[in-house]
Amino acid sequence: MITGLDHVQLAAPPGSETILRAFYGGVLGLREIPKPPSLAARGGCWFEAGPTTQLHLGTTPDFHPSPKTHPAFRVTEIHTHATRLTAHGIPVVWDDNLPGHHRFYTHDPVGNRLEFLESPE
Repeated sequence: MITGLDHVQLAAPPGSETILRAFYGGVLGLREIPKPPSLAARGGCWFEAGPTTQLHLGTTPDFHPSPKTHPAFRVTEIHTHATRLTAHGIPVVWDDNLPGHHRFYTHDPVGNRLEFLESPE
């Protein structure tokens, strides 16, 4: 029986941890969590992406961002998130193709696609 989603892993190029921390921790406000010592030597960084889900960013030498695959962050006050991103020079693309939701797409500093969505009530 599947009981939930523990984490999502995205790839990143080696040496990109500083810009990833600035984006995910600084711009998005996610809290970085320490990697276990046995995994820390591999590079990358981990963040809390909700009360029970983590976002893992792992480095890979032959990194190429996927044009389609992405995590989707469920948020409140979606327009505040869009404003924060655009204030940092990060473009957002609104998409109204999912009935009952407000959502937009953006990319992290290494090109990973990200979705943000909110269910208006």
